[in-house]
Amino acid sequence: MSLAGWEALGQWGEDAARVERLAGGVANDVWSVRVRGQLAVGRLGTRSDADLAWEIELLQHLDREGQPVPVPTIDGRLFADGLLVMTHVEGGRPETEADWRRVGETLRRLHRLTQGWPQRPGWRSSTDLLYADTGTRIDLGAMPTEGVARCRAAWARLVGRQTCVVHGDPNPRNIRMTADRVALIDWDESHVDVPDLDLVLPHNAAGLDGCAHDIAAQASAAWEAAVCWDDEYAIKRLAQVRAV
Repeated sequence: MSLAGWEALGQWGEDAARVERLAGGVANDVWSVRVRGQLAVGRLGTRSDADLAWEIELLQHLDREGQPVPVPTIDGRLFADGLLVMTHVEGGRPETEADWRRVGETLRRLHRLTQGWPQRPGWRSSTDLLYADTGTRIDLGAMPTEGVARCRAAWARLVGRQTCVVHGDPNPRNIRMTADRVALIDWDESHVDVPDLDLVLPHNAAGLDGCAHDIAAQASAAWEAAVCWDDEYAIKRLAQVRAV
């Protein structure tokens, strides 16, 4: 991102400043920032205002669950010029099987709290992609035809499931745990879909039975292949999706 983009940080106060670059998604520039004397996290990207407004409304809804919330600009706006500033969340990453079971419980609770949530503007769910070819970062037209057929066969097994907001990337880097709270950071990939996409966890911590775990694992691999295509990770994930 250009330096000009980060000049928007001045709208959070004259003393607002970047501190250190953080590992973020491929679509964003993510830094720890200091705003009004407090450590926070700034994310600069190219999402539309409608897309960011959806994410902010979601996080405000989940505030009582210990999730990060937006820090407003001096004049009260919750994002400005593609920049979103979020509260800094303390905690460590999950390590043990018991830790991951807490993560699974938290994800299921967040899923229950967001049933019936409207779709993120411009996004498509996995089952929408049985018929649509594009949605935000996904372009099935860029993938091999045979790979698309395999992904769609995996997603077809999800038809008829109840939907909710999924975090979209619950890997250890995006989880912060304390003794009394599990928080998920970086909701940039969140959208409305079937909860299965969040529940393929280490140690099968979400407690899926054999068939349910297979459906979820295949659908998740297909999603990650499509959303990241065609980097090395996406190619690896597509190889894990069974042939039709």
